[in-house]
Amino acid sequence: MRIPLFLVKVFNYEYWPWWLFYLPMTPYWLYQAVRAKSLTFFTAVNPGIVAGGFYGEHKTEIMKHISTEYLAKTIFIPLGTAFYELPKLLITNDLQYPIIAKPNIGERGTSVVKIESVEELHQYYESANADYLIQEFITYPIELGVLFSRMPTDKIGKVSSVTLKEFLSVAGDGKSTIEELVLQNTRARFQLKILQKRLGKSMMDVLSLGENRLLEPIGNHCRGTKFVNANHLINNQLDEVFSKISEGFEGFYYGRFDMKVESIDDLYEGKNIRIMELNGVSSDPGHIYDPSYYLWQAYSDLMWHWKRAADISIINQKKGTKPLPFSKILAIVKGHFL
Repeated sequence: MRIPLFLVKVFNYEYWPWWLFYLPMTPYWLYQAVRAKSLTFFTAVNPGIVAGGFYGEHKTEIMKHISTEYLAKTIFIPLGTAFYELPKLLITNDLQYPIIAKPNIGERGTSVVKIESVEELHQYYESANADYLIQEFITYPIELGVLFSRMPTDKIGKVSSVTLKEFLSVAGDGKSTIEELVLQNTRARFQLKILQKRLGKSMMDVLSLGENRLLEPIGNHCRGTKFVNANHLINNQLDEVFSKISEGFEGFYYGRFDMKVESIDDLYEGKNIRIMELNGVSSDPGHIYDPSYYLWQAYSDLMWHWKRAADISIINQKKGTKPLPFSKILAIVKGHFL
């Protein structure tokens, strides 16, 4: 018997609405605000990013600080760019299909699309209502979210969260259709309507025994990706790798790198790394959404990270960085929706 999805949501906090998950943390956030002497202390954590990367930051403004040695090839497309310019830009930047298109301002993984052809690119172009990015599709097999922070007084920072992303897929049994396999998988069931719309008749394909079919190529939790705690990978060598990656970014002290690597050995050596984006102070330590994690562990880890952010803010404020007034934060949020 299948467990109703609403019960899955109730008893698995990884599916809770973000506001419900964070609500019990409000007293602790207020405590850190008192320590940092500002309700908006988080906006002073990354002086090199608008509002510290709390909300509404432009991906291109952040990515320009990352060395091309690590960065995925990315083109900024202002809204209003004529469609006939796009194929030219792909050629000029040596990009080939498939490619990734996504908004220049983050939306927790929404409106991120893998594009296989010029026809699909035109569909995305027609639906775009804001500036967007076209990015190479990285084929490296391992996708990670790595949360890194550095105290402004230190040269070497610390990796405090590593999340391995397992993309939504199903394995064939030789008799069931993809739709039937989806219905047998709790995580996939949340994506049923989206998959039916996107895959159409191919949902009726029967996979041979042991055949794996990738259903969602975008590594985001809201798209069915499973977040796996990979903190066992953290060591001093990893701290040094990300200290080097971020050393050229003046005013960056806290954030999560979303990236792909060829292998874990390459990760430790700091090679064959391709960063798709870097998020600022609002970054979650993604490992806390591992299904095997307990809620008390998640809150404990969140408290560590929020204290870390407050400690960084306090030092930056002493150096002259002022947190944004609450009115400016409201203006940023309001401006994004107008």
